[in-house]
Parts: sequence; structure tokens; C-alpha cells
Amino acid sequence: MGGAMEMKKRINLELRNRAPEKVTELVLDNCRSSNGEIEGLNDSFKELEFLSMANVELTSLAKLPTLSKLRKLELSDNIISGGLEVLAERCPNLTYLNLSGNKIKDLGTVEALQNLKNLKSLDLFNCEITNLEDYRDSIFELLQQITYLDGFDQEDNEAPDSEDDDDEDDDDDEEDEAGPPGEYEEEDDEDDGGSDLGEGEEEEESGDEEDDDDYVEEGGEEEEEAEGIRGEKRKRDPEDEGEEEDD
Repeated sequence: MGGAMEMKKRINLELRNRAPEKVTELVLDNCRSSNGEIEGLNDSFKELEFLSMANVELTSLAKLPTLSKLRKLELSDNIISGGLEVLAERCPNLTYLNLSGNKIKDLGTVEALQNLKNLKSLDLFNCEITNLEDYRDSIFELLQQITYLDGFDQEDNEAPDSEDDDDEDDDDDEEDEAGPPGEYEEEDDEDDGGSDLGEGEEEEESGDEEDDDDYVEEGGEEEEEAEGIRGEKRKRDPEDEGEEEDD
């Protein structure tokens, strides 16, 4: 009885400032259930997406409430040996299920999970079933919807951390809202390149005009000097002629 009261107390603490219908995550690890009952946990948790009840001495899931939005369920280190068909009825949208450290012994017990169509990750670590020959191949063949078993896929690639998955989803959402990265930067770069090119052409043109002006000025000066020399020459010629006549 004391265990049930402890679980109720934990749930009440979780709900002190929140209504049940607004709770999305609930952790009840190490509380003690009474006769497999989960007192205080009921259908009013309509928005619950993550529920953890590790090491609460659960022997059955018969009294698990209907949690249609639940995606992740932690049930490790309990005394569950069967009755898994309840999960498909009460929590049809589960994607992650941890049953490690329970009393699951055979494939027939796990077969009930075939109806969890969205299940991607299953953990049976430290259950007796893992001692079966070809355990992993058998589970992947039986539950073809799952990608990861005990944290690894069929090629022994480790499952990504759940927080990394959430971050990737957020990043994808941001990219969808903002558009493909670099698109606007490339346009800006093209505009800047075009303006730089235009400025360069203008500078070259103005430089050519200045060179032409310099050439004209230099040519004018040379012509003036040549005319001056010819004028002096004309002045000298009559004088030279007069000197010759005197001679």
C-alpha cells in the first residue's frame, strides 16, 4: 500500500502546477506499484508522449491507461513476463519501447508487438529471450517494422541519440521555413560581383579618357613648340639674307 501511495505522491508532485491534459512527459522511476497497479495514472493524460516507469515492480500492463499520443515508453527492470498485446490497444503510436531487465523468455511473447505498426526501436537487453540462438535475426524477422534492437540495427550500426533526432527535426523545420541555405547569399554575391565588375569597367573607361586627354595635351604642346621654332627660323632667314647683301 505504501508503494501505491508513493507513486500517487510522485504523480501529484508532477501535476502540482500542471493539469493532466497538459503533461507531455512523466517520469515515475523507482516508485513502487501495488499488485501491478499504476494508481494515479489514468486516461486524463491525453497529451502524454513520454512515460518512464523503470523499476516500479510492475508485473502486468493490464491497467495501463489509454495514451494514444504516447511515443516512448520505458518499462525497464520490472517483472513483466507477458500481456504485451495491451500496448497495441492502449498505446498504438509507440515508436520506442524499452523492456530490458524483464521476464520475457520466448518469441511468442514478443509476437504481440507486431500490431505496433510505428515501433522503430525495441530494447530487450537482459531478458532471457536474448539467450536464444539467432535471437537478433529472429526478432528482426518477426518484427519487420523495427529498425533498432537493443540499440543497434541489423548491420550493427548504433541507434542515434533521441536528443539528436529532435535536433535534426528542429533543423529541418527551420530550413523549411527559411528556405534552402545559401540561396540568398549567392544572389547577393552575384550582385556584388556585378557591381564590382561595373565599377572596374567604369574605372578603366575613365582611365582611358584621362590617357586620351594627356595625349591630346602633349600633342598640342609639341605642335606649339614646332610652330615657335619655325617662326624663329623665319625671322632669322631675312636677317641672314640682309647680311649676305651687305657682303
